Amino acid sequence: MNPTLAPTPLLRLLVTLFALWLMLPGQARADTCTATMTDVAFGNVNPIDGTDYYAGGTLTVTCTWTLLTGTPPLLLLPNVSVCATLGGGSGMWRTMTNGADTLPFNLYTDTTYAAASVWSTGTTSGTASFNVSMGGLLAIGSLSRSFPVYGKIPGSAITAVRTVGNGNTTYTANFSGQGTLQFAFYGLVKPACTSGASTTFAFQARATVVNDCRISAAPLAFGTARVLNAPVRASAALGIQCTAGTAYQVSLNSGNYAIGGQRRMRNGATGEMVYYGLSATYDGPAWGDGANGTTLGGTGTGAVQSQSLYGRVAPQATPSPGDYKDTVTATLIF
Repeated sequence: MNPTLAPTPLLRLLVTLFALWLMLPGQARADTCTATMTDVAFGNVNPIDGTDYYAGGTLTVTCTWTLLTGTPPLLLLPNVSVCATLGGGSGMWRTMTNGADTLPFNLYTDTTYAAASVWSTGTTSGTASFNVSMGGLLAIGSLSRSFPVYGKIPGSAITAVRTVGNGNTTYTANFSGQGTLQFAFYGLVKPACTSGASTTFAFQARATVVNDCRISAAPLAFGTARVLNAPVRASAALGIQCTAGTAYQVSLNSGNYAIGGQRRMRNGATGEMVYYGLSATYDGPAWGDGANGTTLGGTGTGAVQSQSLYGRVAPQATPSPGDYKDTVTATLIF
């Protein structure tokens, strides 16, 4: 008579696991993976700063194993080969848009921000994808892994990016259906991730281009004059830089010593005055604040625009020798 062998603990575990697996509904026993991606939000971007802008996102891959994985079933080492690729361009720059206007950017798999790390289809030279294995000992249930995504807007390539209506303007890129997760489950020998199933994921990249202007001015120096019996002229330049598409006005106040709408320079030692005028063209109409003289208007290009400033001291009674000065404030309205 053959002796009866008592079940070992491992055998009882296997039988229990198999029984539980049989009790699960068919849909719950299906191995699968999903992917979600956060939006890549750059926040405010100022094209006239000339600086790079960075933002990050997170790709999360979640894979679910059944109790029995592989053929034949392998309980101890269930794994999955996954790769996440992204369409929507594989060149140097992708673009966010606002109507017909574009804002260049790209997404990368690491912080080198090199062409080789551009997150793309992973099938062409110079592009990268996330391609890893997930799993391990008794990886029954769900396992998630997160991958950082790095975004960059190149400051050197956005000078001419426009704002609309003299206001901050939002640019977006929608990657609906552009993200693809491919996955293949296995036990010991890793297959290509492309040999299994696939699913898609979506997210958005966005940035707000800010409306901004800056102005700079050089001193306007008339030099030395002995007798004011003929016009004395001088010129200088204003530097005006506004976001492309921004309409602006430049006004000049009357200075510190004006009287009756006439600008004057003052001798600090004697208190004497010399009348003078300012214009945007040679001997042109007075450049002022709209009440005394006209303002100057223009539209920004993103680059620094140089505007000439012409000064003229008309013939008048010659005061005492000395230095005559005034301070004029230029105001940029946009």
